Amino acid sequence: MDPAAGVIGLYRRHGLAWAADRGTAPGAEAAWLERFMALLRPGGTVLDIGCGSGAPIAATLVAAGFAVTGLDSSPPLLALARGRLPGASWIEGDMRRMALGARFDGLLAWDSFFHLGHDDQRAMFGRFAAHAAPGAALMFTSGPAHGVAIGRYGGEALFHASLDAAEYRALLSTAGFAVLDHKAEDPAAGGHTVWLARHR
Repeated sequence: MDPAAGVIGLYRRHGLAWAADRGTAPGAEAAWLERFMALLRPGGTVLDIGCGSGAPIAATLVAAGFAVTGLDSSPPLLALARGRLPGASWIEGDMRRMALGARFDGLLAWDSFFHLGHDDQRAMFGRFAAHAAPGAALMFTSGPAHGVAIGRYGGEALFHASLDAAEYRALLSTAGFAVLDHKAEDPAAGGHTVWLARHR
């Protein structure tokens, strides 16, 4: 079975419970999100890939004056996002087939990109580049090392995968991104492994 398809199904079945557990207040992502926003032009456009319910990340971006487009594969989560932030744009879709015909000043995939298998992750860097305006910021979370990890949510298996840091750096460079910062298992971000890059 396609591991990402299993993740999509899980978030369609359990999305509302996940959103309640996630809450709406910025948490582990807050400091990194501030750094991401500092790289954007005032009022710039942001593509939130795997946006979920729109809170807290998209809500923080909108409150800061950015124009947000959110992409997610879970209709229940998108319904929440539309209700919370009706002025933003919300698109139902699979990030692996993302082809929006637009370029953005910022792209982020916080706790979403790492649900893809290894080959699907490799293929995403071309999609990131195709949606990045000159100088665009890119931020995503990964695992700390190459491998697969299976978590649990709603009594079901939840797939995660990661490449190693050297491969991520190479993929970013090939796609035209320069790494600005990378922290593995950042204790200030709840143990998240975070990448921040900029399109050349």
